[in-house]
Amino acid sequence: MKSLVLILAATLGLGACETTGNNVSGTADYDSLKRATDDCKATGGNLVLKVEGNAMYIQDYVCKVK
Repeated sequence: MKSLVLILAATLGLGACETTGNNVSGTADYDSLKRATDDCKATGGNLVLKVEGNAMYIQDYVCKVK
């Protein structure tokens, strides 16, 4: 029984690490910054933080085209 509990706990723990690609909270995590940077570079720009922006939130970044 104890091993079943450990297996279940490990499975749930690993499932919590899985990302869905839906950043509902709007935080500037690695994946959202990577996507935004790649999209911006594809248009010939650089992703930068807005003036007075909060680096923790993805909506505070903007794509500046050269």
